[in-house]
Amino acid sequence: MRPYEVMAIFEATTEPTIIQGVLDQALEVIRSTGGNPGAIDRWGRRTFAYEVNHKREGYYVVVEFTSGPQTVADLDRMLGLADEIVRHKIVRLPETKIATAAAPAAS
Repeated sequence: MRPYEVMAIFEATTEPTIIQGVLDQALEVIRSTGGNPGAIDRWGRRTFAYEVNHKREGYYVVVEFTSGPQTVADLDRMLGLADEIVRHKIVRLPETKIATAAAPAAS
């Protein structure tokens, strides 16, 4: 199991219930293939640095998870087929970042 992070950019006009539905589907893909979802960080609406698919804004969501390579392939396919998502990117996180975040702070 390796640590990953996925950033999904939804269309800015997408309803919150639809965003939650797509996130639930993504989490189900992660769980069904043996992965463990982690933190979900909703960044909200942001302006793009440049126009993407004739759009100027998007709603950003970042999800951390641990899984194997098959989960990443399945999640990539699912997010690529979702009409509400403008762009997505899955990156493998370095092991040192995860180890540092999981270690308790020294007093």
